[in-house]
Amino acid sequence: MPPDMGISGEFDHDLLDDPRRLEATDTGGLLRAAATAGAQVRSTTAAAAEADLAQLRGDRPRALVLLTRPGAAPAAAPLLLALLGPSCPVPVVTTRSVPMWVGALDVVLANTTDPGDRELAEGIDRAIRRGAQVVLTAPADGPVAAAAAGQAVLLVPRMEVPPALTLPRGLTAGLLVLDTLKLLKTDTEVLAGELDREAERNYVAHESLVNPAKALALRLQSRTPLLWGTDPVATAVAGHCAGALAAHAGVVAHAAGFPEAAALPVLRQEASRAGSEAEFFHDPFEESFGDQSGRMPAMRPVLLGVPAPYAAARYQAERAAALEALPGADLVTVDEELMVRHDDPGAATYAAAVLALRFDFAALYLGLGRGLLGGPGWVSSTGAFGPRMND
Repeated sequence: MPPDMGISGEFDHDLLDDPRRLEATDTGGLLRAAATAGAQVRSTTAAAAEADLAQLRGDRPRALVLLTRPGAAPAAAPLLLALLGPSCPVPVVTTRSVPMWVGALDVVLANTTDPGDRELAEGIDRAIRRGAQVVLTAPADGPVAAAAAGQAVLLVPRMEVPPALTLPRGLTAGLLVLDTLKLLKTDTEVLAGELDREAERNYVAHESLVNPAKALALRLQSRTPLLWGTDPVATAVAGHCAGALAAHAGVVAHAAGFPEAAALPVLRQEASRAGSEAEFFHDPFEESFGDQSGRMPAMRPVLLGVPAPYAAARYQAERAAALEALPGADLVTVDEELMVRHDDPGAATYAAAVLALRFDFAALYLGLGRGLLGGPGWVSSTGAFGPRMND
């Protein structure tokens, strides 16, 4: 019987439980880069302190504008919005470009890994000229930093990390802004510690039986993932997870909230079939290369959720309803892993960040197992990875 196949290549099951081969295959150091999540949080917090982010304190802004430039920002902005929730006293706008109406009563938050982003540079310049307070995470050189020089809070990254793995940096910058504006309280040191522990759980030397990211990668290989959140925060995380699978494993996943996904009748019907008794009798060879019936590859419904004790009662009920509707679905949460108290105001934030990091690792293991990352002749788009400290 032939081995299971991914969407574009053979999946090497044995690789995931062979640490030496994994490390040799990961020539771009991507697993090591993912493990810096906690360090990204700490370095961004230190950069914010040195840049005097506290100068934002004062009256609440008329509006908070979250720019969704390429990189981690498209994932960080929806997550920040979901964490704030509908009771946020300040209007929050997520947009790709600086709105023309931005003025002196507004705060603009931007995060980019592209120092030459001309559109962002022009937007930052316009926002500053109109009197808005701007917080920017960007490399120290290039048009973007030049537009912000001396007139914005510029957080220069202190670690060189591939763009697709910089969510912890962008998220931390946003959380620090929200904390400074007294909109959302988060302890970034606690966040860093939770991410460190998740990185340790997903360490390359831990075999798939005890490594949650490897186990998740094995569950997702040769399937079409349906990443459905059972609450708004988990739904925002699902969007990041879909991006991670695309970036590192070439896997196209559907990301949505469960209520939205349940309103798609055919997709819900196919999701309901996944994990059914009939699925145990499938032919792996047929699944890999397709059959003559024209059916799409088997789906893997994955329900994401923040820890139940921290969620509002309605979202706990929504999770239960989703599990009842999709008994064959995988439920991915960090209910048991977090070290914080149930009543910690930052619990949902920590859970979201840990979930996102787990999927980053899973996507990397999936990409490595399918031969799409690393190996002879493969070069990361950002070149060699390694920490870099600024003077």
